[in-house]
Amino acid sequence: MTSSPRRGRVTSMDHDQAHRWLATAVAEARAGLAEGGIPIGAALYGPDGTVLGRGHNRRVQDGDPSAHAETDAFRAAGRQRSYRGTTMVTTLSPCWYCSGLVRQFAIGRVVVGEAETFHGGHDWLAAHGVEIVVLDDAECVALMRDFIAARPALWNEDIGA
Repeated sequence: MTSSPRRGRVTSMDHDQAHRWLATAVAEARAGLAEGGIPIGAALYGPDGTVLGRGHNRRVQDGDPSAHAETDAFRAAGRQRSYRGTTMVTTLSPCWYCSGLVRQFAIGRVVVGEAETFHGGHDWLAAHGVEIVVLDDAECVALMRDFIAARPALWNEDIGA
């Protein structure tokens, strides 16, 4: 069964819980920005609501083009027996690379802070049975808009433009 993206509302998870989890990702995005990087943050939550891993885009800091926020959080979570029932929370719609990670490891839900400044692969994930919750968070939008305005060349490098 597939699900369609839920824009601005929460489906099977509590609205307050989604925003609490997003706060973890936003803190990571802000940490990445403070380090001179791209302000995208993520966290992987277990089925019981525990944080398994958190991270931020580290492409600039590490000189690693694969160090996206979602992959950083995934790596921080370490090896799990299964990723079913987990939730990836990210400040920005996941790119195709990170969408592939979600699909490859059967992560069941993605909470997206915003998809206004970048519309990644979350529709594709929804078409493949991943529950998508798009929060349309104003703080996430402002964070990315400000960054894109200040550092357009770095942003274009990050998204492969």
